[in-house]
Amino acid sequence: MTIVDTPERRQLRELTRAFVTKEVLPYLDGWERAGEVPRSLHETAAKVGLLGVGFSEAVGGSGGDLLDSIVVTEEIIRSGGSSGLVAALFTHGIALPHMVAAGNADLVDRYVRPTLAGTMIGALAITEPDGGSDVAGIRTCAVRDGDHYVVNGSKTYITSGIRADFVTTAACTDFPGSGSLILLVIEKGTPGFTVGRRLEKLGWHCSDTAELSFSDVRVPVANRIGPEDTGFLTIMQQFSAERLSLATQAYATAQRCVDLAVRWCRDRSTFGRPLAGRQLIRHRLAEMHTRAEAARAYVHEVAERVAAGQPVVTEVAMAKNVAVAACADVVDRALQLHGGFGYLRDAEVERHYRDARILGIGGGTTEIMNDIIAKGMGL
Repeated sequence: MTIVDTPERRQLRELTRAFVTKEVLPYLDGWERAGEVPRSLHETAAKVGLLGVGFSEAVGGSGGDLLDSIVVTEEIIRSGGSSGLVAALFTHGIALPHMVAAGNADLVDRYVRPTLAGTMIGALAITEPDGGSDVAGIRTCAVRDGDHYVVNGSKTYITSGIRADFVTTAACTDFPGSGSLILLVIEKGTPGFTVGRRLEKLGWHCSDTAELSFSDVRVPVANRIGPEDTGFLTIMQQFSAERLSLATQAYATAQRCVDLAVRWCRDRSTFGRPLAGRQLIRHRLAEMHTRAEAARAYVHEVAERVAAGQPVVTEVAMAKNVAVAACADVVDRALQLHGGFGYLRDAEVERHYRDARILGIGGGTTEIMNDIIAKGMGL
């Protein structure tokens, strides 16, 4: 029995599987076409105890740690959900941790508790139109004016940006690109804060994505997360959990696609016998299964070290790249095995094929991960 396969976590898997079967599978295709999941899904997930997994009961969560969050993410996808669903339903996983870590009771009461109860939705706004992965180069600025900051700038590719009630926003306090950053909680409806157009994407169709703009937006100093100019460090400290979540989504998607391909190859017959009856097909499925399981094992090993408080930045980057590469290969092979049906919107594997492409971009691109790995090697 591994650390992610305890009796408690097996029960958590069963709870997650039941939730997906009842509350997700009958409606997921409709959400994909609508471009978002309903707000009511957040409340339902909170009531069954899934939304708050990984957050302590002291801040309104359900308890558990990083490994419990990984179990939920993995099982959502293995049960027929998708990485896009994970992104939409669990955006608070990147919007709230900075507030929790800062320990500001007021921010916890105003934003963390309601979000974990499913009555509010939060988003994280870091990426800018001309910034990409360069967090230190953020140009959105916040100028102190008495008890407020005046914020000007723009953000893009913001997950849940359309539906979010508040946005945890990174801004510089010096000149643009100075690297002196703060995090501010900015509420929707604040004068000067505009949610732009809904961005249409290759995948993650049920996860709404938006452009945001800030024009002389006055934000109370009380909405600052942590001390002045600690934003960069705060952001960096939370990247490991985000990257491991994406790595989990990657290997879980690969595993799901192996399951789908095996089922298809057993049921689909050509020239008088099932596809699975051919040695070439069996070997291909074996290779896919091996790669998905190897990625899972490595991500779990690294996650256990992160949960134990070990500084494994390099290993997290490697885990993300290993899982993303495995996912890309396995999903491509799975769709190929499905033939023409795999190219149709009716095929679940088609959704995974589209959704998988973002995993090597979000949370730091594959190239950024390689740079981190190289630095860890002393290069």
